[in-house]
Amino acid sequence: MPFVIATPELVAAAATDLAGIGSTINVANAAASVPTTALAAAAADEVSAAVAALFGSHAQQYQTLSAQISEFHDRFVRVLAGGAHTYSAAEAANASPLQPLLELINAPTQALIGRPLIGNGADGAFPGQDGRDGGLLFGNGGNGAAGDPSQTGGNGGAAGLFGNGGNGGTGGDSANGGAGGTGGLLYGNGGTGGHGGVGVHGFNGGIGGAGGAGGSAVLFGSGGAGGQGGTGVAGPGGANPLVFDTANPGQSGQNVDTTSDPLANPLAAPAGDTGGTGNPTQNGGHGGDGGTAQSTNANSAVGGDGGGGGAGANGGIGGDAGDGVASGVAATGEGGAGGAGGDALAPGGSGGNGGFGGDGVSVGGQATGGTGGKGGAGFGTTVPGGDGSAGGSGGQGGNGGLLFGNGGAGGVGGIGGAGGAGAGGGDGGNGGHAGFAISDGKATGQLGGGGGDGGASTGVGGMGGRGGDGGNGGAAGLLFGTGGAGGNSGAGGVGGVGGAGGAGGTGGIGGGISTNDNSSVAGDGGHGGNGGDGANGGAGGAAGAKAGTGGRGGLVGGTGPAGSAGSGGAGGAGGAGGAFGEGGEGGTVGESGNGTPGARGSNGNAGSDGVSGAHG
Repeated sequence: MPFVIATPELVAAAATDLAGIGSTINVANAAASVPTTALAAAAADEVSAAVAALFGSHAQQYQTLSAQISEFHDRFVRVLAGGAHTYSAAEAANASPLQPLLELINAPTQALIGRPLIGNGADGAFPGQDGRDGGLLFGNGGNGAAGDPSQTGGNGGAAGLFGNGGNGGTGGDSANGGAGGTGGLLYGNGGTGGHGGVGVHGFNGGIGGAGGAGGSAVLFGSGGAGGQGGTGVAGPGGANPLVFDTANPGQSGQNVDTTSDPLANPLAAPAGDTGGTGNPTQNGGHGGDGGTAQSTNANSAVGGDGGGGGAGANGGIGGDAGDGVASGVAATGEGGAGGAGGDALAPGGSGGNGGFGGDGVSVGGQATGGTGGKGGAGFGTTVPGGDGSAGGSGGQGGNGGLLFGNGGAGGVGGIGGAGGAGAGGGDGGNGGHAGFAISDGKATGQLGGGGGDGGASTGVGGMGGRGGDGGNGGAAGLLFGTGGAGGNSGAGGVGGVGGAGGAGGTGGIGGGISTNDNSSVAGDGGHGGNGGDGANGGAGGAAGAKAGTGGRGGLVGGTGPAGSAGSGGAGGAGGAGGAFGEGGEGGTVGESGNGTPGARGSNGNAGSDGVSGAHG
């Protein structure tokens, strides 16, 4: 018996396409009409005239035939479009009496037990809601809705006599997936279990949710597959403590000049005080600036040294030195030395930057710039990365029908969460720049401050989480059917990256000079600090401890295959060694050669890669 399907929308679309094709052909024919039906003879002889008349006659016959074809095409398109309207009207007429009839049939059972006689169950409408059961005679169960965070996914609805169970909803964060619905009493397959939710911090220890169990068949039909376990949450990265409190700064030295002490020779300004010492929970104080000395009575002048930065959670910045300004043939202007940056005391704390050296200025005598302060050392850290959480277990496969049907496959175990990265060591402070020496006599530049060493990290990366266990396969029917395959156990999570070593501080720029004396020498740049060593990477997580077993087979049919063991997670990469500090640039001069750049520090050693996790 012939079987024909007519879709009104497709028929109407075909009519529109055909109308467009006909329009395109008509335009082409019209464009070719004039140049082909009125050909001019190539020459004045009889043969040329006869050839032109022959081709023109053929063109006129083609145009006549094309007009007839165009008229037939238009009629066909109109008939096809009319057919689409006829099909639509017939569908509307047929649907109108059927819907009230179906509502009339379903009304008694819907009122008594809240379930239709014929029809599919509704899907879950809000988070975690179960799917509604299908019709008592015919109908599939509705699908369960996905859960909100920490909420189990909705279960699939059950079928009636004939129909398939609904699928379980995916679990919310760290929550289990919903179970699949039961298949029809006489015939129908069980629904698939929902996937377990992805693990998150703050819920169930970050473990991934378990997959929902597959729904079972009753008499005839296959069981539903179990849901896959959720992935465990990654471990948090190691975090060094944050410090906001700072010790008091050192007091700056007082400026002096010949008006305050006309007989002093040399005239020396007081140094700045050392910044207040902090502790592992308090930053070191800023060193006080040195005072400026200015002499106008032919005496020498020496600027005050900058105070050292206080040691603390993060080292304090060294104070800048004062300038020494003198005038006179025998007077020397000498800048003070910049204060050293304070060393860090808290895990991952950075050393303070060294203070700038003071400028030495002399009119008629010699000038010497002040040295830059050394940068403070960064502090190492032992803070490891957090371990990843385990993946969720796969769901149990549903059982096949009592008489006939295959068991559902067990769900795959979830992947373990990755380990967090270890905390990094603190950076060394930068060396302070040396002061300038400015004189019309001999000028001497001093050394820039050396950069502080970066702190080493021994904060190993976190261990990867264990993979979830695989779900067992469902049993087959008693007479006929193959047992469901066991689910594979989940792979272990990747180990975390080891903490990076702190970077060495950059050396300070050497003291520049401005002078007419060719024997003057500019200062060398400060040495860069050494980078800190990196930490070892974390171990990879072990695979799930147990793969799912295969389901029992029927009287005719084999046992399902067992699941495969998952792979262990890869070990985390070792932390990068801290970068060396660049040496400071040599001081520049006006008339003679430049200073020598400072040497670079050494790179820190990289940590070792973590050990891979054990396979299941």
